[in-house]
Amino acid sequence: MALDEEMERDSRVVLMGEEVGRYDGAYKVSKGLFQKYGEERVIDTPITESGFTGLGIGAAMAGLVPIIEFMTFNFSLQAIDHIVNTAAKSRYMSGGQLSCPVTFRGPNGPPMSVGAQHSQCFAAWYGSIPGLKVVSPYSAEDAKGLLKAAIRDPNPVVVLENERMYNQKFCVQPEVLSKDFVLPIGKAKIERMGKDVTVVSFARLVGQALEGAEQLAKEGIEVEVINLRSIRPLDIETVVKSVQKTNRLVTVDEGFPQFGVGAEIAARVMEEAFDFLDAPVERLSVADVPAPYSYKLEILHIPQVTHIINACKRVLYVK
Repeated sequence: MALDEEMERDSRVVLMGEEVGRYDGAYKVSKGLFQKYGEERVIDTPITESGFTGLGIGAAMAGLVPIIEFMTFNFSLQAIDHIVNTAAKSRYMSGGQLSCPVTFRGPNGPPMSVGAQHSQCFAAWYGSIPGLKVVSPYSAEDAKGLLKAAIRDPNPVVVLENERMYNQKFCVQPEVLSKDFVLPIGKAKIERMGKDVTVVSFARLVGQALEGAEQLAKEGIEVEVINLRSIRPLDIETVVKSVQKTNRLVTVDEGFPQFGVGAEIAARVMEEAFDFLDAPVERLSVADVPAPYSYKLEILHIPQVTHIINACKRVLYVK
């Protein structure tokens, strides 16, 4: 819906990537767009991420508004030089003379049993680069509002969608269906209010955090769940205000622990709210090894609801 509305609103918007056109997209995200807008605006590319990413960035500098789809963000490594050294830095290095309104989007994070080379989360990778904005939706509301914001932004934006969320259904408010519905980049959402412990996450694991919060509520523990939505810029203000209330923090993400999103949040909270912490910050991430192919091992690799529940109890010093 977001792609369709933005292509209808602005004739400069083009979509390009592998199988986005005639095949309707590998995950059917672009279904029907080729028939509606034609091959000049919905462009099936060869299997060459470096090639079509460079093409899209050049087109953005020349006046178009490209949306570049990676079949998985693991394949964006083939184009990381273009993303990091050209898209992210051109405005700064040109003194503001070059604009690069390009959106990079596609599946991110561990899916199910696809092996180590296809299971990485790139939030920390791209979130560390000045000049890029990085968002990662959890709900249908997030997916539409953040993608529309990314397309309209004059800067390069990385939209990290979770492959396992594509088939999940959400109830949405009527305003989400409006063509004018856009979410601000850089603003987190409190998905559940609580007073005892703050849990911060993004994308699919927000749902795991909410499920854990429901179970803990039965034991009298009220968890505040924050959906980051935006990785860069990071809404640390919302996190700090929550920690000042709950005095405890658990971070949850699907990236590696070292230099991860959780590590950044823990450091920022230590800098800005250290005196409010009544327990050490708990970080939950994937295991610090390449992702296993085995589904049973993958379950052990990725944070689960039970891990979130146990982490909350640890920071509360309850068993």
